[in-house]
Amino acid sequence: MVGRTTLLVTGGLALAGFTVAFVLAQASEAVGLLTPDDAEVVAIGQDIYADQCAACHGENLEGQPNWRKHGEDGLLPAPPHDATGHTWHHDDEALFTLTKFGLAGLMENAPPTGMPVYEGVLSDHEIIAVLSYIKSTWPNDLREYHDELNAQSE
Repeated sequence: MVGRTTLLVTGGLALAGFTVAFVLAQASEAVGLLTPDDAEVVAIGQDIYADQCAACHGENLEGQPNWRKHGEDGLLPAPPHDATGHTWHHDDEALFTLTKFGLAGLMENAPPTGMPVYEGVLSDHEIIAVLSYIKSTWPNDLREYHDELNAQSE
């Protein structure tokens, strides 16, 4: 016959095992400013992107043709925000700053750019929503890379 102590120990170990499995199965804590897994934020961002960004960066985040070559106006065309672009090479803080303040927010003596400054046009929450929408479209490997980039920046 199994003793009460044996049952308690076995039950306790089983409970501990389930607890550890549950904790490990939970999504890791978000890193950075963006929330690409928040459907409500992503939907808001998608609407704002369509209204404010798609004219230059494309309805499907594809950017403008020849985006790496200066145009006749001397400016670089709008880059894609999908997996073919370089958006995912920059951490959340840099993306947020670029969107809010333009390239001048990231560097002194910034070269001219066609990117408008969204300070006073979009709220911080709206900028984060747009960037969250963009990130939500990236394949998992790029999202994981971007999360690691954010973790290194913190």
